[in-house]
Amino acid sequence: MEGKLLEMFEVGPCEDDYQLGFLIGQRFCNQIRSRLAGDLILQNQLLPFARTPHAQPLLKALSETNQKKFPRYWAELLGTADGSGVPIILVNFRKEILPFISKTTMNSNADTTDDCSDVLIVGDSMAVAAHNEDANVALVGHTYLIKGKLSNGLSFIAYTYAGELPSCAFGLNSQGLAFTLNSVPPVEDEIVPAGIGRNFVSRDLLEATSTADALARICSSEVSVGHSYNLIDIQKRMILNVETASKSRVSVHEVGTTPFFHANMYLHLQVQQVHDENSISRQKRAAVLPQGSKTDFLSLLGDTEDTKYPIYMTGPTLYTLCTTVIDLDERTLTIIEGNPKYGKVSHVFSMSSNELNLKLVNHAEGTHL
Repeated sequence: MEGKLLEMFEVGPCEDDYQLGFLIGQRFCNQIRSRLAGDLILQNQLLPFARTPHAQPLLKALSETNQKKFPRYWAELLGTADGSGVPIILVNFRKEILPFISKTTMNSNADTTDDCSDVLIVGDSMAVAAHNEDANVALVGHTYLIKGKLSNGLSFIAYTYAGELPSCAFGLNSQGLAFTLNSVPPVEDEIVPAGIGRNFVSRDLLEATSTADALARICSSEVSVGHSYNLIDIQKRMILNVETASKSRVSVHEVGTTPFFHANMYLHLQVQQVHDENSISRQKRAAVLPQGSKTDFLSLLGDTEDTKYPIYMTGPTLYTLCTTVIDLDERTLTIIEGNPKYGKVSHVFSMSSNELNLKLVNHAEGTHL
């Protein structure tokens, strides 16, 4: 399965946040409409639930809570909806809504964990964060890059799912900060209704000015469900893995010389969680693979030895959309299409300057790391 060429849209500075979102929605209206039409989780779960009386208090509370906490990003979201001409609130709150849909109404199209994989290291000779962006196959061909320029001078680049806030995947900004994300599955009792949505927290991280500021933004958001954040600080040559859960629970692990692999289970925050065979299998497989170089990392993320639960996914339900490699010493963020072990690079961004310049890539031959 092949997706469309990943496009980048440069936008801003804009007169306000609504206009920023509107221009994004207008630019990618076809991708957004196509994604929503083919998203079975939206069509078969979220939309039917949203039409029930039981859903109304939850949706109203989610909207009010997030609009109050993040009025700018709420305006941006409304702008994207108006620019694309379709409602996008439900897909932005997908993870906050699905736990409250009766299991008796779920079917084979029910949501699965967005199974991303990361391998991280900060050693004497190498400081790297490598990340597989995995999602439902409905997202293939429905992602794009946003290069946003804000009126305060800050710029960011965000890998964005069509119709969602930038970025529920990975991003970087002109302050030398970057992040990747891993979904984690707390049990139902650990989930709080109508809290802050994870899409809003990650959108907020794009504007963080330091690692301390990024942590403060994560910790101050009283989320509904948990998430794992890999914070990458180019200036300090530091990577933090931050696991979060509802009720303001946070655990921070600083990555060191021992390679740190994170799939979709909590590793250091004590939270009751769903037993995820997919994630456990990837964790076990990663533990026996070489992790001594950047090439090893890419081979690990491209591993398909376990045919039931491969680290690199090609369907039928979950699909590795791309792989990103953030090199703290080279100060680059690289996006790789296809299996990362073959190193076909589509984009390389320099984090050495505030411009986040895109380096030239020979797409005809394919550039290799």
